[in-house]
Amino acid sequence: MQSLSIISVNIWQILISFANLAILTWIIKKFLFKPVKKVLDSRRENIDSAYARADAAEAEAEEHRLNYAAAMAAAKQTTDQMISEAAREAERRGNEIENEARDRAQEIRRQAEADAQLEKKKAEEEMKREIADISAQLTGKLLEREVKPEDHRGLIDSFLQEL
Repeated sequence: MQSLSIISVNIWQILISFANLAILTWIIKKFLFKPVKKVLDSRRENIDSAYARADAAEAEAEEHRLNYAAAMAAAKQTTDQMISEAAREAERRGNEIENEARDRAQEIRRQAEADAQLEKKKAEEEMKREIADISAQLTGKLLEREVKPEDHRGLIDSFLQEL
């Protein structure tokens, strides 16, 4: 039976072990668990506030992105409007320049026609004057001498050659 005494169960020792366990649990709970829980709660609050700040920053960034997109759309619309206005102005100015050029070309053509008519009249007047001068000279030559038919032909031929 000696071998069984080594394995035997001592109730007092079990009760003292349970009491030690209870006291250690109470000491750990009182002095270790509550401060650790406070530290963990504090860290959890810090992490939650960091997440809240990150969510707020993300929301603010999204708002800024939407504002930027709206500003870019407005700027694009403004530039498109400015480009279309510039194109209309350029087309209007081009038409105006074209009309001015057409009017000027017509004026130059009318002036050229008027100058041509004037030159034509001057040339006709000059020809009439020369014909009158030649006729007067021919008449003078005819009066100076007696004209025979052969002389008459010769005078007319020389008159035509002078013309």
